[in-house]
Amino acid sequence: MTYLQLLIGCILLLGGAEIMVRGAVQVATRLGLSALLIGMTVVAFGTSAPEMVVSMNAALAGTPGMALGNIVGSNTANILLILGATCLIAPVVVDPKAILRDGIMLLSASVFFVWISLLGHIGSTIGAAMVVALVIYFIRAYVRERQNGSASAKLHERETEELKDIEINIWMAWGFLIFGLVGVIYGADLLVESGTEIARNLGVSEEVIGLTIIAFGTSLPELAASVVAAIRGHTDVAVGNIVGSNLFNLLFVAGGVAAVHPLDVPEQIQRFDLWVMLAATIMLFSYLVLGKRFRRREGVLLLGTYGGYVALQAYGVSNLYQWIP
Repeated sequence: MTYLQLLIGCILLLGGAEIMVRGAVQVATRLGLSALLIGMTVVAFGTSAPEMVVSMNAALAGTPGMALGNIVGSNTANILLILGATCLIAPVVVDPKAILRDGIMLLSASVFFVWISLLGHIGSTIGAAMVVALVIYFIRAYVRERQNGSASAKLHERETEELKDIEINIWMAWGFLIFGLVGVIYGADLLVESGTEIARNLGVSEEVIGLTIIAFGTSLPELAASVVAAIRGHTDVAVGNIVGSNLFNLLFVAGGVAAVHPLDVPEQIQRFDLWVMLAATIMLFSYLVLGKRFRRREGVLLLGTYGGYVALQAYGVSNLYQWIP
């Protein structure tokens, strides 16, 4: 029954997030918001909504390790799993100018997140500051892009167009938004509840469940969106989704959760998982800035690395230490 709850939770998160984002984009469009602003905020927030709801529920339920594991594990999965799957469908190439600013911000946020996590505790003040920093960043970026019409602005606009393939009236759009949000909230409840029970039954820590099963479940919306974009030949949009989602996860999700419920960082995440996430982010940033193409062989390598990462979590990261001199 627990695993059935987990499956239902994943389905509700995937379907709910997809419906919610499409409804939100349609509502925002009819309210007169520009495609640029929608792509920068509504789309990025919508794809990170599952991480936000799940992590908040986990923190309030007294399982902060699961909350942080979900954030770190989702960012790792977004790069290794989702980008890897996208590469298998079509080669990924992005104009460095279109992703440079957001890429620098993501790398900076990742380094800051690692540093603050190594202190062992993310307090409410730091959490609130992280959210404010993201808001300021997006306001400044929006003003600049609206004036300059840069390659980055065009990428955000294409992210919006990907979600406007179905024309619906305003009332149906609001219905999609509300119905999808309910699905995300209920799916998050099932995911946290079943994940906690599975951790107890298997005798593993809550952060391991958050890093693997929960993170995979909350990354499903990004996976679906990126695969569809790749099938349509819009691999740059897939990369934009990954960068935007990871940035939101680090500053808005982690910061928002910590502002409401301060988070203690588990030792395993400090000693191992943060560094995997940071290494994956540095690799992604290096490829994008240099304008290198992610081909199928890179996709296979990324997927293999993610498979090894999950297998290592199942084996037990702590068991590695006995092999280290």
